[in-house]
Amino acid sequence: MADIKDIRSAALAAIGACDSEDALEAARVQFLGKKAELSELMKTLGKMSPEERQEKGPLYNGVRTELNDAITAKKTELRNAALNARLATETIDVTLPPRPLPQGTIHPITQVTDEIIAIFADMGFAVAEGPDIESDYYNFTALNFPEGHPAREMHDTFYMTPNEAGERKVLRTHTSPVQIRTMEQQKPPLRVIIPGRTYRCDSDQTHTPMFHQLEGLAVDKTTTMGELKWVLSEFCKAFFEVPEAPMRFRPSYFPFTEPSMEVDILCDRSGDNIKIGEGSDWMEILGCGMVHPNVLKSGGLDPDEYQGWAFGMGIDRLAMLKYGIPDLRDFFAADMRWLRHYGFAALDMPNLATGLSR
Repeated sequence: MADIKDIRSAALAAIGACDSEDALEAARVQFLGKKAELSELMKTLGKMSPEERQEKGPLYNGVRTELNDAITAKKTELRNAALNARLATETIDVTLPPRPLPQGTIHPITQVTDEIIAIFADMGFAVAEGPDIESDYYNFTALNFPEGHPAREMHDTFYMTPNEAGERKVLRTHTSPVQIRTMEQQKPPLRVIIPGRTYRCDSDQTHTPMFHQLEGLAVDKTTTMGELKWVLSEFCKAFFEVPEAPMRFRPSYFPFTEPSMEVDILCDRSGDNIKIGEGSDWMEILGCGMVHPNVLKSGGLDPDEYQGWAFGMGIDRLAMLKYGIPDLRDFFAADMRWLRHYGFAALDMPNLATGLSR
């Protein structure tokens, strides 16, 4: 068996020569493990005489402590060296320009809503808002929907669980309830637009259960159908950024307007993209009409003193039409590739002075 001095010298030399923590662990096992020579020497202490044990015990334990301390010091040294090497390779020059970071984009619905607001604000319209969860009264009754009207049925409307009084709230099927709320809260003359989310039981390439609508409302003592036609014509020219936007007004029926009309706009479908304001085809884009006297009464106004007009259109479909987006469902898919392609930069703020779109 080797002498304790030789074991000490060999162990310290081996520990000092280690260049990694793995090599240091191997040296620890070799010189301090259960089968190491120092461990075998420690086992002989029990067979020694008391005088011998008193001499050899402190010597063996002292060497063991010295080797443990050497291993700890070497481990600290190796870790510091590794950290310094890593810091040397990962230095950052703070004087360099920042790296370009991935940028988010403005969703087309948000952008188109801002474009619409900019156009109508220029014509003197304010923005009104209302709750997404509505009562049956504001969503149907106040808007002149009779009992038994198909729009009240479950296949069209999302109904909430009835309350203790048996009343069922609904997810609003249109933004028209805000017309009633506006008339209740403000006195004419009124000029408001109402963008917002709406909900119906429908889903296909051009319909989704949640979508976005825009209502327009004007109420005054001298409001006329001619004024409505002029406003819609100016809006379409500004929104589609064309010099002329011929429109066709067709008789229709809506419970909350009388007379009611659907509006078509001239377009060209001959190529891959639909061109607005030219060609020989017509496309329906919105509905409108004079506010029904019963709706004015529901808003707290006297129909013998006031009259008004209203219109409604789909923001999602306007975005599809203007920016060539083929499928309505993609608006809500949260696909980053789609958002990067169709999205807008944060600083692309719509205004009529420099142009609405990019």
